[in-house]
Amino acid sequence: MAEPEPPAAGGRTGGWAPIPPRNPGYGRYVGLLGLVIVVLITLNTILTRPNGSEGVMPGAHIPPFAVPLALASLEGDADVATRSNEGAAGRVPACRLRRAGVLNVCALYERAPLVLALFVEGGSCPQILGQMQALVFSYPGVGFAAVAIKGEHHQLRKLVRARRITFPVGVDRDGALAALYKVASCPQVTFVLPGGVVAGRPLLGGAAAGGLRARVAALVRAARADGWRGPAA
Repeated sequence: MAEPEPPAAGGRTGGWAPIPPRNPGYGRYVGLLGLVIVVLITLNTILTRPNGSEGVMPGAHIPPFAVPLALASLEGDADVATRSNEGAAGRVPACRLRRAGVLNVCALYERAPLVLALFVEGGSCPQILGQMQALVFSYPGVGFAAVAIKGEHHQLRKLVRARRITFPVGVDRDGALAALYKVASCPQVTFVLPGGVVAGRPLLGGAAAGGLRARVAALVRAARADGWRGPAA
């Protein structure tokens, strides 16, 4: 299966390559950029009145994407293409981009329900990783995954290892998923039925801490009602 070709200079990158040696100055810049993103998301959450528009709506199909894993030696922008040669979105349809070191959301929801968190590295937002990790072994068969928006790869790798996260965590280097998933709060947790249909509204911000277990249980019930035959919790 063909993979994205190396990008032309000056455009949004679509090809993935091994991570080059770190540039300390660049790392500081990315860290500052991450802080700015945290502030913007916080302001947006405060200023936007609840109107049901945050996140992918219930009954819709989750947008496809493929991103490098935090623990992999790859870097590159998110592939969000739905067809071949889709310009900046990607050369290969995201659902087809399957290889070692890649978090492919299509592969995760194909045969099992999925709990997907989008977050940024700053502030308290990464706590969602620990909250999800605490549920992984209570819900066998359910997929758990998270993606850091505008994450700095080296710092995210350290975070995943320090917190002993066993589910896949990806890096959305250019922030494409923020718009694709209508991120308006941090974290934003989406619950997906087998096959890719969104089950219920996303869990947003601080509500994630108290409501996550109940929402995962509800997802499992909905998946079973829809014909999923996963292992019993």
